[in-house]
Amino acid sequence: MNISDIRIRKVMQDGRLKAVVSMTVDNAIAVHDIKIVQGDERVFVAMPSRRDEAGVFRDIIHPISPEARGEIEARIMSAYEKYVSAQQSGSL
Repeated sequence: MNISDIRIRKVMQDGRLKAVVSMTVDNAIAVHDIKIVQGDERVFVAMPSRRDEAGVFRDIIHPISPEARGEIEARIMSAYEKYVSAQQSGSL
């Protein structure tokens, strides 16, 4: 798997939702609506999901292996941290 692009689409200042991200894999597949969320203990990456008939949120797309999840989370968090740093320094 080659993560060819990560774009920070929207950054929020208030609330637990911190950003909405899109990711491109192998220059062939785009994954939209990945969320960066402030949890109780840490900031984490949440895959796109939708609510089913029972009101439970289910991921639409998700990594299968822990290694893939780790790589995706690390790349997204790195892009987010760079974006926020650039925003704070006024270079965006």
